[in-house]
Amino acid sequence: MPGPRGMSRGYLTEEEKKNAPKVTTALIKRILSYLKPYWRQLALVLGCIIVSSVCSLFPSILTGRIIDEGLIGRNMEALIRLILITLALNFGSNLINVGQSYLNSWIAQHISYDMRNQMYRHLQKMSQRFFTTANQGDIITRMTSDISGVESVITNTFTSILSNAITLVVAVVAMFQKSWILALVGIAAVPLFVLPTRMAGKTRWKLAGEAQACNDEINGILNETLSVSGQLLVKLFGQEEKEYRRYEDANGRMIRLNIRERMAGRWFFMLLNTLTTIGPMLLYLVGGILIMRYDSTLTVGDITVLVALLGRMYGPVNSLLNIQVDWIRSMAMFTRIFEYYDMKAEIDDKPDAKELKNAKGEVTFDHVDFSYDGERKILKDISFTLKSGDCVAIVGPSGSGKSTIVNLIPRLWDVSSGSVTFDGTDVRDLTLHSLRDEIGVVTQETYLFNGSIRENLLYAKPEATEAEMIEACRKANILDFIQKQPDGLDTMVGNRGLKLSGGEKQRISIARALLKDPALLIFDEATSALDSISEAAIQAAINPLIEERTSILIAHRLSTILAADEILVVRDGQIVERGTHKQLVNAGGTYQELYETQFSKAIDE
Repeated sequence: MPGPRGMSRGYLTEEEKKNAPKVTTALIKRILSYLKPYWRQLALVLGCIIVSSVCSLFPSILTGRIIDEGLIGRNMEALIRLILITLALNFGSNLINVGQSYLNSWIAQHISYDMRNQMYRHLQKMSQRFFTTANQGDIITRMTSDISGVESVITNTFTSILSNAITLVVAVVAMFQKSWILALVGIAAVPLFVLPTRMAGKTRWKLAGEAQACNDEINGILNETLSVSGQLLVKLFGQEEKEYRRYEDANGRMIRLNIRERMAGRWFFMLLNTLTTIGPMLLYLVGGILIMRYDSTLTVGDITVLVALLGRMYGPVNSLLNIQVDWIRSMAMFTRIFEYYDMKAEIDDKPDAKELKNAKGEVTFDHVDFSYDGERKILKDISFTLKSGDCVAIVGPSGSGKSTIVNLIPRLWDVSSGSVTFDGTDVRDLTLHSLRDEIGVVTQETYLFNGSIRENLLYAKPEATEAEMIEACRKANILDFIQKQPDGLDTMVGNRGLKLSGGEKQRISIARALLKDPALLIFDEATSALDSISEAAIQAAINPLIEERTSILIAHRLSTILAADEILVVRDGQIVERGTHKQLVNAGGTYQELYETQFSKAIDE
């Protein structure tokens, strides 16, 4: 498997040895299951490898006859015939290699295509818990690098083992047919080449790894200090000189490591070139002794063939010595991929799940408890009913569990005990698609894809007409802004909507939720991070909406809360008060405290 800068590692690191996977029959069968659909192509590849390996060695064998029969025997006809056969075999071998490479690539690409699709579909089914606890970089690595590594296993590891093994067997057999004495001499010389190669390769790998780590450090400095936010921070704190010295130091270390690595390579190749001549020289020496002193039937051509075959043995022997390394890395990679495949979808449809039809948006929480980790309760005994067409506001201190409550309705999480029903049916008994189709959520942190306003709106309803999009934008109080743009609905919003203000993004988010035409609208702190002007524009959009459909509001602004039919006050995961604004403000409890610290401030503003 490739290492830093594509360099091949001929040994296992301590971490790899420690984490080497247990290779079982079940694991092998599972890997082979991905190859099974392409068994015909694989059989053809195997045939190509055998034919190509044998054909590639014949030119070396024919070299002896060219020398003995053609040159020394002065037979022009034999010389031309043997040269043409050699050229034909070379051409045929190379042609077969091209076909084999195409088949290898075709099989590898199709298997990685199947695995990527399977992985993406599986990840789409994973619960919110998975994405909030798993490392995002690790998820992307499994989807990209690990599965891409499968291509390397198929195109390189498996085929390399077969090709090298066949080449080595044929070469050894051919050498012993020519002279068993010289064959033994040649085989004895192989370790003189292989062992120093592995030692030098290990040194180069270590240096390359250190250089790569240093390069990663430099990239980290560049990402931190040359980004928009990082550069601003450097300027504001006057740290330009400090950051320059930090970069200069890392850059200097990388240069020194690069020089050491390259010089190690030069010494390595010098040693390699010297050692590769020892084997042939030994064959010439022993072969000469046999010819000159013992009247052997051995010919000059035979010695030339043996030298050529010996040269062809170096690569396969070195490669086959690394079989264990490549094998363990390959199994580790498959194991990492299968770990994700084997993760069960925590939230999924029941086998007998029902489709939600003609939804009204009535929601009931019945003695709901919830915990993220199964130990510390986030919600305790939550009970309330939201009737169709009504509006409920949920207020409370930060971290009291307000967002968690609404996240249980579309089953981003499942209750620990109790139940949440939608139109009288437990949400766990409904199909996720039909349930979420009837719920529109506008969150505090609006996410827009890097595309046009139109594309972001159509994400909610791909078949929406122009008139429907315009109407949704009008209701969201964003139509005037869109019409003032030169490209209208085709205005690009930038990555995560960075070309728009917070208020504009939020109103587009509201329009997107409206275009979905859900039975239930949820506004989760939709105005908390905005200035007063943007908030007023969004508030003007929200107020008419909560009058015409079932809705839940999580808010800290009094103007939003006053429109609700009922206010639920949540503290420490419990509903501690409920009622209208007038009832609660006179009760002298949590709501009055919130009113005096947050809501009255909003009125003053």
